[in-house]
Amino acid sequence: MIKTFLLICTLAVASRAEVAEEEDVLVLKKSNLEEALKAHPNILVEFYAPWCGHCKALGPEFAKAAGTLKAEGSAVRLGKVDATEETELAQEYGVRGYPTIKFFKGGEKESPKEYSAGRQADDIVNWLKKRTGPAVDTLAEVTEAESLIADNEVAVIGFFKDANSADAKAYEKAAETTDDIPFAITSDDAIFSKYEVSKDSVILFKKFDEGRNTFDGELTKENLLAFVKSNQLPLVIEFTEQTAPKIFGGEIKSHILMFLPKTAPDFQDKMDQFKKAAEGFKGQILFIFIDSDVDDNQRILEFFGLKKEECPAIRLITLEDEMTKYRPESETITAEAIIGFCKLFIEGKLKPHLMSQDIPEDWDNTPVKILVGKNFEEIAFHPSKNVFIEFYAPWCGHCKQLTPIWEKLGEKYKDSADIIVAKMDSTANEIESVKVHSFPTLKFFPAGDERIVIDYNGERTLEGFTKFLESGGKEGGAPAGDDDDDLDAEVRSQLRDSFTHFAKAVQLKHSCSLIKKDS
Repeated sequence: MIKTFLLICTLAVASRAEVAEEEDVLVLKKSNLEEALKAHPNILVEFYAPWCGHCKALGPEFAKAAGTLKAEGSAVRLGKVDATEETELAQEYGVRGYPTIKFFKGGEKESPKEYSAGRQADDIVNWLKKRTGPAVDTLAEVTEAESLIADNEVAVIGFFKDANSADAKAYEKAAETTDDIPFAITSDDAIFSKYEVSKDSVILFKKFDEGRNTFDGELTKENLLAFVKSNQLPLVIEFTEQTAPKIFGGEIKSHILMFLPKTAPDFQDKMDQFKKAAEGFKGQILFIFIDSDVDDNQRILEFFGLKKEECPAIRLITLEDEMTKYRPESETITAEAIIGFCKLFIEGKLKPHLMSQDIPEDWDNTPVKILVGKNFEEIAFHPSKNVFIEFYAPWCGHCKQLTPIWEKLGEKYKDSADIIVAKMDSTANEIESVKVHSFPTLKFFPAGDERIVIDYNGERTLEGFTKFLESGGKEGGAPAGDDDDDLDAEVRSQLRDSFTHFAKAVQLKHSCSLIKKDS
């Protein structure tokens, strides 16, 4: 009887502690998370949805990273949670999109840290090593340096005869703030000799372009970080789901893009010209190549007002608070033309490129007038008209919900002598005088010569709109820019996400919305 009791207890404990694995990734649930953390105190957990394309793209890299760590004998493990099944667990950890990746450290279930690096296996492994080990590895033998360089796309080695020098300490400080690249330090003469280093130096090794870059200048944390950031990416980087976090997560916010199909007969020639132009703008402008034949990239072409048949093409964009696009006067793709275009941009001599559709022949035949970039100024700022405009996106769910109400408002005022109800597709038309940050955005342009703009912040009902118009924009309105509508926090980011082709990202995190359908 005692033996049977002990056997049952042993089996119960084993069953409770056992956590299934798939490709070296722990399969976690609410019922086994606590046991998993007892067995493996440090776990990077992906909350995913089976239908999420971004999760499917991450899957192989996540498994590769798990296998790498396991093969190295690391105590750090990777796990995954199907958030569509484990809804309580997802809610407990504030999962708002897919994939959401959190790091549980020290066996603690509370307040896991958000994962903040790229989505390739090397990025994941390096980030975890920085979080669980020293920021800088010490290299004592040539083989260790060779392995570090061979195993990583980018690696940084500090060559210091005195590892306790002020320069070495500044180097360590820079390493502590860099998650996605491994840093190492050495004082070994043989390693100095192997890499032909004769004095204290910092060298960034990479598997592309020049192969290595040597730091030159005053060795401070800030200067080192700037050096790494300007050299860690290729001169020309292809936009993919894997590279997107590096592109948008970096500090270089000015991006020049070349839209070109890889199947083009002159592809390599144009790429060589683009790459040659990039050499003179490292750290200033990021040079990005986009394959215009890839289906997932069509949203980006739309964002720039381009069609596949119009490629190859060059565009430039700044990703600051106000995204601004620029278009070269010439469509010639040569190093000389691109360099000239970039120089004009840096000198502040370029005018923004504003997209506009052609004016529809029937733009004023319906109660709700159709505005485009080419007729906006004439209508919106008409001195004798009060114009109420909806700035919308065709794919925006909130805009679709508003459509029947907006059409009723147009019908109500179709015969008015001084009120115009209108709409404009802001994904295809851009106005220098009006910045749109969310969809739908509703703005009122009262009659007069003062070019006043009033944001509508009231209820999105026919009654609310009517009171607003009848009060001359006073009831439910605010001066443009005074309000930050948190009703559409998710929608606000979609203008920026149009550029990345991940239309459902909540921020530039490249994640799927919790809602599968367009929101």
